[in-house]
Amino acid sequence: MHQSAITIKVFAVYLACLGGVLLIAPNLLLALFGVATTTEVWIRVVGMLALILSYYYWQAGRRQLAEFFGWTVPVRIMVLVFFCFFVAFDLAPSVLILFGAIDALGGVWTGVALRREQVEDKGAVSAG
Repeated sequence: MHQSAITIKVFAVYLACLGGVLLIAPNLLLALFGVATTTEVWIRVVGMLALILSYYYWQAGRRQLAEFFGWTVPVRIMVLVFFCFFVAFDLAPSVLILFGAIDALGGVWTGVALRREQVEDKGAVSAG
């Protein structure tokens, strides 16, 4: 399995764990990070969406869909940018930046793995 596929599968597991907690026990996570707890359904909807995304990421990783991996890199980095804006405009607590950083670092990891694989592939073609 390519390193880029591994990065995607690791991110899928992260999303599944996050989604599962937000779906089943959202206030546990919110309280852990000092965010106001809620009884509204929106947090569970976010959990459901994270679980759905984790399925897509896992399947793409299993099938080594490098084109999909590339699509995820800028979007996962942009999560951090959006979260920083949300915090800067007092729309969200600063702990949200931690979750954005996880997404961004995962995106960078995937991007680096993809570039490395492209270089290796070009080297294999040149040598062959």
